[in-house]
Amino acid sequence: MPRTITFSRNVFLPLTNVCANACGYCSFKAPVADGCVMPASEVLATLRRGAAFGCTEALFTFGERPENEPGFRRYIEAAGYPDILSYCEAMSRAAIDLGMLPHTNAGILTYEELERLRHVNASMGLMLETTAEIPAHRHSPGKDPGVRLEMMADAGKLKIPFTTGLLLGIGETAADREESLAAIRDLHKRYGHIQEVIIQNFCPKEGTEMAGVPGASQEVIRETLRLAAGILPKDVSIQIPPNLADAGGLLSLGVTDLGGVSPVTIDYINPEHPWPALDVLAEIAAGYDLRERLCIYPQYCNPEWVSPELLPLAERLAKRTYG
Repeated sequence: MPRTITFSRNVFLPLTNVCANACGYCSFKAPVADGCVMPASEVLATLRRGAAFGCTEALFTFGERPENEPGFRRYIEAAGYPDILSYCEAMSRAAIDLGMLPHTNAGILTYEELERLRHVNASMGLMLETTAEIPAHRHSPGKDPGVRLEMMADAGKLKIPFTTGLLLGIGETAADREESLAAIRDLHKRYGHIQEVIIQNFCPKEGTEMAGVPGASQEVIRETLRLAAGILPKDVSIQIPPNLADAGGLLSLGVTDLGGVSPVTIDYINPEHPWPALDVLAEIAAGYDLRERLCIYPQYCNPEWVSPELLPLAERLAKRTYG
């Protein structure tokens, strides 16, 4: 019987590109200016298109701590919300009403903020990227590895199904990658909440500090996937982004998931790399059993891991998706 490879059908909603970090490889960050907050009308229109295309996941992202950037608060208040978290909560509820499960990647959040978003999010995520101190993060306080691991532990304490991952080729070493995977493993052994780990290769962006850095080689990606398969517990899915790497040639190395793919929106983090169409995704996974999943894996679709506000929708979608 062929091994199963999964993917999620989603809509990608960057509520703001304003960010307190300034990573050397990032082109997502934008200045505080008119249009720096995605209008609610656009969010809602995108959610409706996603629902029409059968999307089950609403992926909300925004720059880390945008309120720390001078002038941002004026724009979020003009949108009718006291802060970006309140806006995310409101849009998450809109997604739920349209039959989609919210998943939020918001950078560093406190225990209390995670608890607040848990009520309206089926799952959440934060890329660990690396446990190493690297020059690319010298202007990014939120990329302190200890701070990121602490937030991931808080998510475990709150029983939030969680996605994390490594970013390859940003200045880390092979030993750093092994240490990062071991740190994720240890968190999962303690809390049981890491549902998937993304092995993502850095893609250089024009106009950034690291535009001339080639990024991770195919061999580094392959080596890291082998490490991940050997280090991570078997109940943690290993994901490779199909728009950033030669995913078809990597599936045999322990990959079990192709991540979120949107028929409606672009990858706002890597806009130069379009998502593969669903029929192309099937070609990438040729020889495997390609199946759609939710943003929350089946073992977490129960009252222990899902808030009462979300549980009816999660159970309904899980019955339809997982059988």
